[in-house]
Amino acid sequence: MEFREINTFLQIAQQQSFSKASKQLGYSQAAVTIQIKQLEKELGVILFDRIGKKISLTEQGRIFYRHALEIMRSVDQAREALTEKHELNGRLCLGTIESICASIFPELLTEYHRLYPQVEISIVTESPDELLERMNENKIDLVYLLDRRIYDHRWHKILEIPERNIFVSSPEHELAKANRELALDEVLGFPFLLTEKDASYRHILEQYLVATECSIRPFLEIGNTEFIIQMLLKNMGISFLPEFAIRKELETHMLTELKVRDFHMQTWRQIFYHRDKWVTREMQAFFKLAEEWK
Repeated sequence: MEFREINTFLQIAQQQSFSKASKQLGYSQAAVTIQIKQLEKELGVILFDRIGKKISLTEQGRIFYRHALEIMRSVDQAREALTEKHELNGRLCLGTIESICASIFPELLTEYHRLYPQVEISIVTESPDELLERMNENKIDLVYLLDRRIYDHRWHKILEIPERNIFVSSPEHELAKANRELALDEVLGFPFLLTEKDASYRHILEQYLVATECSIRPFLEIGNTEFIIQMLLKNMGISFLPEFAIRKELETHMLTELKVRDFHMQTWRQIFYHRDKWVTREMQAFFKLAEEWK
């Protein structure tokens, strides 16, 4: 039994596809099939049920999966122990939402790169559901998102910070100039610029509005938070954003919060990694820095 075969088995189990695993590993599909047949021969069991184009782990496959993870984790730990005195030079794949990528990541990753210049970093921006699914498939190392508090036995959470979500506009907007607490209906009557519907805070807002028999109809929807901020600076409408995404603009009075009577909405910035994931030194360094920059 070779480590290569065990790693191939894990990739297939996580991808639920021989073809996807072969692309991920850089092998031909025939080579992947041969490796699994050899592994099944050595173990004396069938690891995968193959029904049409779909595959799934057999009961024996599920048992071996847990042991295979431990085997590869031990190998990674041994490799890390031998190189722990060396400078970090591996890879780090981060999954996040656009607002965090635009507002928090520039400074955070600048500092990370200053400390660990040899680490190769890649970023995937998607909706929270898509990011968590990719993490489950081992396509990304960790997820940094904004959402309701999320708990799942499959994931470890290493950061949880509450964040306010607010209505915001240019100081030149007529509602900002009113300089008073506003009714929700009053605010909803103006043109809105909003993130796309799969953004967690947008979804939570719409659920709240449905419960209060209100609705919101934006004249512009876009996934780019920075674009929305630029439009707000031109006094082109109102938006609903996480406070951290516009903190600098609020502090410099380029934008202003619209105080809405009896309206309070909170989400949480959270960082997750899969419980079966071997935590590399590159991940550990990111966790430590993210905690310092929270």
